[in-house]
Order: sequence, then C-alpha cells, then structure tokens
Amino acid sequence: MKKIAIIFILFSFSVSAQYTDINIIKEVKVKNKGVVVSAHPLASEAGAKILRMGGNAYDAVIATQYALAVVYPQAGNIGGGGFLVGVKNNGEKFTIDYRETAPKKASRDMYLDKTGKADTDLSQNGRLAVGIPGSVAGFFATLKHGKLPMEKIIQPAIDLAEKGFAITEQEASLLNTHKANFQKHNQTVTVFVKDTPWKAGDLLVQKELAETLKLIQKSGAKGFYEGKTAEFLVSEMKRGNGIITAEDLKNYKVAERKALEFEYKGNTIVSMPLPSSGGILLAQMLKMSGYENLEKYQQNSTQAVQIMTEAERRAFADRAEYMGDPDFIQDKTSYLISDEYLKNRWKSFSFNKATPSSEVGKIIKQPKESTETTHISVIDKEGNTAAVTTTLNGLYGSKVVVSGAGFFLNNEMDDFSIKPGVPNMFGAVGGEANAIQPNKRMLSSMTPTIILKNGKPYMVVGTPGGTTIPTSVFQSIVNVIDFKLNANISVNAPKFHHQWLPETVAFEKNFPETTIKDLEKLGYKTEKWNQIGRTEIILIDENGNIHAVADGRGDDSVGVE
Repeated sequence: MKKIAIIFILFSFSVSAQYTDINIIKEVKVKNKGVVVSAHPLASEAGAKILRMGGNAYDAVIATQYALAVVYPQAGNIGGGGFLVGVKNNGEKFTIDYRETAPKKASRDMYLDKTGKADTDLSQNGRLAVGIPGSVAGFFATLKHGKLPMEKIIQPAIDLAEKGFAITEQEASLLNTHKANFQKHNQTVTVFVKDTPWKAGDLLVQKELAETLKLIQKSGAKGFYEGKTAEFLVSEMKRGNGIITAEDLKNYKVAERKALEFEYKGNTIVSMPLPSSGGILLAQMLKMSGYENLEKYQQNSTQAVQIMTEAERRAFADRAEYMGDPDFIQDKTSYLISDEYLKNRWKSFSFNKATPSSEVGKIIKQPKESTETTHISVIDKEGNTAAVTTTLNGLYGSKVVVSGAGFFLNNEMDDFSIKPGVPNMFGAVGGEANAIQPNKRMLSSMTPTIILKNGKPYMVVGTPGGTTIPTSVFQSIVNVIDFKLNANISVNAPKFHHQWLPETVAFEKNFPETTIKDLEKLGYKTEKWNQIGRTEIILIDENGNIHAVADGRGDDSVGVE
C-alpha cells in the first residue's frame, strides 16, 4: 500500500501538558483508511482517533467539531451553528441544518436607531448579536448516523480543554489582536486574556469549557440547552442587552432537509439547500460557466476568470433578492437553478467587456469584506462521507464568552438583513426574504459539498470565508473537473472572488498579473487580498485511492485512521 505524508513539526516542548507536540500534515495519499481534514491538527487527530476506535465518518466529524471548539475558538464552536452534508456508502444522502435561529424576542427593526439607520455594531458585537446556538443539537442529530456513543466521541475534546494545548504563532497573534475586544465585551476575566502577550508554545487551558463538555457527556443535549449551562448562557445575556431566554434554548430544533442535487459534466453534486445560499449559488455558477465550455481554457486564464466572474455576479444578485429561510419564504430553488432561467440570465454575457453590476441589481455602497468560518471533510474506510461547515460568523463571534461555561457566542444575527439593502459584515446585501423574524434561520454562504461519480464518492470539499465560500468551492470543483488539476494544486492555487456588489473582483496577491491586467482592459475593477478561504479537499479515484489535502494558507491538517 502506497502512503505519502508531508509532515511539519511545529512544537516539541518538555512541559507538563499532553498536547504540546503538534504535527501538521498537509497532504496524504492512502487506501482503505479513513481521513479527516480540518483547520487544526489536534482536531483532525481527534477525528482520526475516533476512526481508529471503530467509529465511522459521522462519529469522526462530531469529534472533530468538539475538538475545534477547544483548539480553534475563533471559529470552532459549541456556541454557533453549521451545516452537514452526508452521503453514506449505501447511497443515502442527507443534510442536517443546525444553523442558529433568531430569539423569540427578535424583531425586524431591532438594530435600527431612532432615525431608522442600521447600527451594525449592535448586530456584530456583544450580546444582542447572538443567535440561538445550534451546534450541540446538530452533533446529536448526527449521532444517529454514527456507531459510537457520545460519551466516547466527546472525550478527546474534554482532554484538550482540561489538559491544555500549545498554541501556534498564528493563534497567539489573533488572541493578542483581539484582547481589547475580549475585555470590552466581557465583564468577567476569560482564559483568552492574560497580562503578558500570548506567544507560540503558550498553553491554553480551558477548565470551564471542559466542565461544560462533561455536562454534555453526562446529560446529552440537555446538558447544554437546559440546566447549568443554559443558566450560565441566560445570565450572560442579562449582563448586557442580550435577548436569548431559557425557553429559546429549550425549544431549539435542528432541521433535516433534502440535499440539493444537480448534475455537472457527468458528476452528481450534493450540496446544502436553503437557508444556505451556497448550494444554489454553486449550481448557478457551475451551470452558467458550463454554457461556455470552461474546459477549453486554462485555469486562471483571462477567459476562464471572466466566465467565472460573470457567473458569480449573476448568482450573487439572485442571492440578495430570492434567498432566505425556506420555512419563512417561497423557496424558488428549482426555478433559480433551471436551464430555462439561467440561459436567459446568461444572454448578457460578452467576452468583450465586463457586465456592469447595475444591469443585474441595484447598486449600494459596500464595506470591506471580513471572513471567518471553518470546514471539515471526512471519509471513512467504508466509503461514508461527510462535509461540514460551521461558524460563529465573525472572528470569535460576538466576542462574548459565557462566564462559567467558557465558550464564545456567535454574532450570527448580522447574517440577517438588519435593514433590507444594508450589507452585512461580509458585504452581502439582503432583501425582504432574509429580514429578521423570531425563530427564523439567517441566510448563510456555507457550502459543504460532496461530489459523486458513477454513484460513488469522488470529492469532499468546503472552505471558510463568508461570501467567498461558494466561489472558492466553485473554483476547487472546476479546477479538478474542468482543468484536470490534482487535489494539491486545486486547493493551493491562487483564488479570486466576485459577489455582484461591490463591483470589484478580488485576487489573492500571487494571482497571475497578466490575467488581472487583461481583465482591467475589459473594464473590470480589481483589488488584491492576502488570502481567500482555506479549502479542505478529499479526492477518491476509481480504484479507491484517497488523496487528502489541507489548505496551505493556515495550520490546517489531515488526520489519518
């Protein structure tokens, strides 16, 4: 059996804690083994450990998410929410929507001042920004597809929280950068703030979080949504202007939805339906770009980027107008991804010039984009697959840590249209379909996706990145299917992004300059970004060989059974 692993040793300190030797594995090729790809090596290893204990992909993805709540607090969470797309080895496809919901006391105009102006600070920071967390309920909904009890699955995360782990240089920098925010939005001292600056190798021990996880281990979902943890959370709300109640927590429910499926060049794409905009956007972008036979061009060539940018422009204009929680709006998915609709949408495309965004929607001034989410891709040796994207929304969510319980709370309320026509923190404009209502799920860009070839798993893919998520998944898919690139190049090649508004096309700094200059001559406005997304991908060939790659843009890593 051929096995290749690229390993970078980050730390090896002789200190009295268990998790100081951290191996980042960027790329693995295996057969007849399960793999987990996530944003942190200790989380990927937690998932791999569960596979080695006899768990399947769904056990592993739960363990990985719990571990991320400990070792990746900027986005991993039990105080946020997410989406899971699963395809079992018997062909069964399913999704679990554990997106946060608006509290019962939420109202359409709750973030407007006396003059009717939207106050985005209230929707992005502090207790009023928090939606009802769905993650823990989502983990228990996933459990019925697994093989092991939650008591075993959650233990690696408890160990990480209780014994501590050595943080990386990147993590130290983030904690130092956000120290003032943590102090501003928390009335009690948190473990994320200390007198001297954090540095690589420092131990982060989270005793309160460990106790919270033990309550879940002992009492199940009720250990989070009722009892002591719920009391801590409601008390945290009362320290400020938060509106989540004990009743809100007790009444939270996941939604199990039919996966969004469509065909692309002989492959079956399985992605997330509404309230994720990601699956619809992906279907629209792949189908519209397919009208131009994208495979005729080279990856990141002027023609390919122009085709893909114009597909992105039209899809994101539809996002603003039509998409929201399907339990509250008329779901127009089938119409929006139909060839009849998309071919008409594509008629205005021309290789000779950029299509003005004003031709596909009303122009509104946008703020600069900001992004933070996390993704996990998993396959087990039986061929079960899971793609999970989960988030607190912004970096460290609302910046509020639940005192006594030790976890960050989300700021997902900002993903609603806090005022129709006003863009959120990611620059995405929303309309009436995504207006705030009690118990409603806010629209998301998360795009966990599994691709099947001849009915068998071919690709498991996803990424963080706010509104850049669908465009990054789009690019990863066409890199493999149209441009015939391998997993490593598909993930680590420079990316670009466009979302209708703002008018500009964003390029990573190492993107080919000739392409950018050619596009500027055609009337495209461009800008440079340091980074777009952190894609986790698993490719499986017809012989069952697995090629797993963790994005080189961060500390992302592969765990192997």
